[in-house]
Amino acid sequence: MTTVANRRSLKLSNRIRRWFFQGIRQSKIGMPTHTDAWWKVMCLTGVDYFSTLGYQPGIAFLAAGLLSPFATLILVLLTVFGALPVYRRVAKESPHGQGSISMLEALLPGWKGKAIVLALLGFAGTAFIITITLSAADATAHIVENPFFEDLPSFFQDRIGVTLVLLTTLGVIFLVGFREAIGFAVLLVVPYLILNAYVIFVGMKEIVAHPEMMANWHANLFSTYQSPWVMLGISLVLFPKLALGLSGFETGVAVMPLVRGKPDDNPKLPEGRIHNTQFLLTSAALIMSVFLLGSSIISTILIPPEAFQPDGPANGRALAYLAHKFLGDGFGTVYDISTISILWFAGASAMAGLLNLVPQYLPRYGMAPDWAAAVRPLVMFFMLLSYVVTFIFKADVDAQAGAYATGVLVLITSAAVAVTISAYKSKQRRKYAYLAIAIVFVYTSIVNMIERPEGLQIAMFFVGAILTISLVSRAIRSIELRISSVTLDDNARRYIEEAKMHAMGEVRLLAHRPGGSSYAAKEAESRDIHSITIPEGDFIFLEISLSDASDFIDDCLDVYGHEIEGYKVLRCTSTAVPNAIAALLLHIRDSTQCVPHAYFGWTEGNPLLYIFKYIFFGEGETAPVAREILREVEHDPRRRPRIHVG
Repeated sequence: MTTVANRRSLKLSNRIRRWFFQGIRQSKIGMPTHTDAWWKVMCLTGVDYFSTLGYQPGIAFLAAGLLSPFATLILVLLTVFGALPVYRRVAKESPHGQGSISMLEALLPGWKGKAIVLALLGFAGTAFIITITLSAADATAHIVENPFFEDLPSFFQDRIGVTLVLLTTLGVIFLVGFREAIGFAVLLVVPYLILNAYVIFVGMKEIVAHPEMMANWHANLFSTYQSPWVMLGISLVLFPKLALGLSGFETGVAVMPLVRGKPDDNPKLPEGRIHNTQFLLTSAALIMSVFLLGSSIISTILIPPEAFQPDGPANGRALAYLAHKFLGDGFGTVYDISTISILWFAGASAMAGLLNLVPQYLPRYGMAPDWAAAVRPLVMFFMLLSYVVTFIFKADVDAQAGAYATGVLVLITSAAVAVTISAYKSKQRRKYAYLAIAIVFVYTSIVNMIERPEGLQIAMFFVGAILTISLVSRAIRSIELRISSVTLDDNARRYIEEAKMHAMGEVRLLAHRPGGSSYAAKEAESRDIHSITIPEGDFIFLEISLSDASDFIDDCLDVYGHEIEGYKVLRCTSTAVPNAIAALLLHIRDSTQCVPHAYFGWTEGNPLLYIFKYIFFGEGETAPVAREILREVEHDPRRRPRIHVG
């Protein structure tokens, strides 16, 4: 009975393990199974972008006070004439949804580009995680402040507790299995925009019906600030605090593969998809600009300043406050439900962005553990981070604004820099305009970090965590084969076949550094060191040139045969010398059915230095690492290619 119980327990454990690590990505990013109309896809990005209306007006007033409409106007101008042109260009240069990070990766190859990408992933992680936690916290604010919830148990007044429940619900959905539903996003976004438009319309109507409100605001404004120029200057200074209203552009280009283009689109350069995505970005920016400006005006004029303060009825829910005040609790509750839904789904959109972003880069760099290729472990990891952030910020919307703005601004700044570099390299006429936009965003990012250092601190935590995990993972995975396939040209194939036929039935490769000693001297030295007596000419020299060592995976190792000074030489290029040697030896074994031999000279020097060189520069302790790779791949010593060091 015990044995049967143990077997059942083991079977259940294996089933749970298979379920938990299920979800290995099987399709490439940018290759969706379906596409849809641009306006429907805009709703998918809108659950993130448009949902900021739930908290942006309140944050704007806390930052700028009576100047909130002016500061929001600066935000709108920068959205339309800054972020929008940049991301229209990003959409053109990364039509498969790679976004601005991939542009910098392509423009800055090698470890320099990889380091920048890893840092940007940290800021992207900050933006997405804070999107999840801030949206959930704001949804909680709408629940807690709704009058119909006053008679419910005290738990519903616990902001942290309710926020954690919302986060857990989100996590459970992803653990069960989540697919981006454009139709569901449309059902959320369209009513939400209609409700917001109606609230803003009613607010404007109220201001027109009571002109004294506008007169009081105007009088207070000019009694505090002496001239319009002073207001403009202060608004420019305060603008970075309102940067939350710029979120959504990176998501807009990330969903490009879902946008339906023309039937005759070129897969490599889909002009129809690019055009429709640019239209999507423009439409979203203009819609959001109108809503931001309108909501800022009515919130500033119609809501008492004390209501915006922490624990005030309008804190984090300015438009909801106005909906209840002027349209009644019934309409206000409908508005709350719509807002709660879209804020919750904004967290889902951010989670989907994280699940797309991390596997797109880190596994290619060899900088992610094996479990990073599965969805559920990543969901658990991100949910744990969300819980920690929620406790740190106590589910406070305003407290998280700095970290969110930091992540968003750095991503937009990186896009502006990438577009500027690209424009300069292609010598476009707009390069100076892009440079000016980049300077503005660099300034905005720096000011935001100085004024709200907690955002930078959170971002640096994410950057540090990603760098640490990445480097450890790269070191652990360094003995993977990392080469998908090997191809030999006719000469290389002939050399190997001749060696098998004539060199005592064995294929012997002699590692030779490109540009090193002469072939004759190298062969004589190797014969003496290894005590080899096979006839001259039966050695095949192997020369491997390094490509970009910061890359981790070679899709194919192309080997070419050359006859130089009467010696047979195989030449190839790879990101890592030991991995290329191991892959070639295994290919020779499988194609000739004999165990090949590879000969190396002794590596002299500090072994720790050589290990470091191998991990980061692709060469170093070549023979020991090649042998270890072979040992990991082939467990049968009789079939394992031989490595000789002397």
